[in-house]
Amino acid sequence: MAMPGAWADYSGHAGSQAFVNKMVEKHGFDREWVQGILSQAEKKQSILDAMSRPAESVMTWGRYRKIFIQESRINLGAKFWNEHRKTLERAEKTYGVPAWMIVGIIGVETRYGSNMGSYRVVDALATLGFDYPRRSEFFLGQLEQYLMMVREQHFDPYELKGSYAGAMGFGQFIPSSYRAYAVDFDGDGQVDIVNNPVDAIGSVANYFAKHGWKKGAPVVSSIVLAENYDDTLFNTGLKPTKTVAELSKGGIKPDHTDVKPGMKATAMRLDGDEGDEYWMGLQNFYVITRYNHSAMYAMAAYQLSQMIAARVGAETAE
Repeated sequence: MAMPGAWADYSGHAGSQAFVNKMVEKHGFDREWVQGILSQAEKKQSILDAMSRPAESVMTWGRYRKIFIQESRINLGAKFWNEHRKTLERAEKTYGVPAWMIVGIIGVETRYGSNMGSYRVVDALATLGFDYPRRSEFFLGQLEQYLMMVREQHFDPYELKGSYAGAMGFGQFIPSSYRAYAVDFDGDGQVDIVNNPVDAIGSVANYFAKHGWKKGAPVVSSIVLAENYDDTLFNTGLKPTKTVAELSKGGIKPDHTDVKPGMKATAMRLDGDEGDEYWMGLQNFYVITRYNHSAMYAMAAYQLSQMIAARVGAETAE
């Protein structure tokens, strides 16, 4: 029987030497430093277990929605909005992404920073990079990005904690997204979305802008179905490939007036608590799925954002 901690030292893993060589030769890291990082990284079986059961693949929309659309999360969202109103207004002006969408994403991801994850990021990425063969190339790439990130931002590589997949901060950025999209929104010289909500707000907005968010454009529409609608047009993929006019010819029409015939859209059927729900997702809905490749995720984030916006609006009007 292996002694506790005997599997913790990734510096002796079969793939470790190639990784160390890459960090030294490609990025100029000190060999002993990288080997030291791997020697301190621990394998976490709970991470491997979690990777096999993501919520989006095993839950109905009705069950999934209840996780995120809760009175407590709406209240926290309104509180976060009021606390960071000026920063949210500046992010909206800078990036063209509405405050409600930024607040909705941070709410879904971490309940406004209250649940950013409990795994050391170095453990998560090493475990998945070296011991999860199906996606080892991806996660070794994220471990590479992580070491570059901590060097650039002067973080302690052992202190940062995140999700079982190595996502960090208020908005849960994986290391490659951190390096590509996170911004120093308060101008203090460090890009910190883990401890700094100002940087986190600007970073989420920047992520959406870089992925094609269209200012002022609709996100989703409920649908009016004709009796003889074409069922094959539903759930064909996240990316909108048909125009609204083409879907309408198939008996699938939006009931929102701001959805125009030439817009690209995707038709979705989601299994809600009270039966099937029918929705039309537009370009901005697709942008939300670039954050997490799931229609249920995007719908939850959007619906939460709208409820929080309504709550903030009502409070402001009082």
